[in-house]
Amino acid sequence: MATKKWWGRSVSVDLHDCEKELLQDPEKIKKFVRALCKEIKMKRHGPVRLERFGHGDLRGWSMLQFIETSSISAHFDEKNGRAFIDVFSCKKFNSKAVVKFCQKFFHAKSVTNYVEERL
Repeated sequence: MATKKWWGRSVSVDLHDCEKELLQDPEKIKKFVRALCKEIKMKRHGPVRLERFGHGDLRGWSMLQFIETSSISAHFDEKNGRAFIDVFSCKKFNSKAVVKFCQKFFHAKSVTNYVEERL
């Protein structure tokens, strides 16, 4: 049986009790994406894709940023002060730095994260 070769890293960050104003402001979300890419040394490919949609309590912003080695996506729950951020890249990056940066940027009081090495 062949040994599986490392392909990439995926980190999912669930932020709770965030500063709601940050989750509602499209310019702050774009600033977050640019700063996160700089923090983990990822080169952005094209503009941030940011759309507001949904109904009722599920209405909010969703974001996608292509990076040269894959993508960063996020969904923001303004009503409950939560953010769900995913980073995947076949270029190695520091997952702890992603978690720390996201928590600090959105002033989250609690965070859960999941890291998976993709084979």
